[in-house]
Amino acid sequence: MTVETKETGKKLEVKVRGRLDAMTIPDLEKILDPKLPGLQELDFDFERLMYVSSAGLRLLLAFHKTMAQQGGRMVIRHINDIVGDVLEVTGFIDFLNVE
Repeated sequence: MTVETKETGKKLEVKVRGRLDAMTIPDLEKILDPKLPGLQELDFDFERLMYVSSAGLRLLLAFHKTMAQQGGRMVIRHINDIVGDVLEVTGFIDFLNVE
């Protein structure tokens, strides 16, 4: 997995490529956790995310809750069919902001 971030004021854009699973989520947490306090928008670009596991879904849920608790929002953009199917089957698509 590779991660690119871009901060603009209180917005953080995050491009994730590869797999989001139990092996890679510690890397994403290490990058994002210090940047979350004070954010108003966490914007994920999943155009090149090829796989998301249940551990990856739990991490997305944790980020979603953190953003809601601090009055911000999390957005997921550019999902492919594989990731979209996972979000739909698990019901995550119903409460995450997916554009």
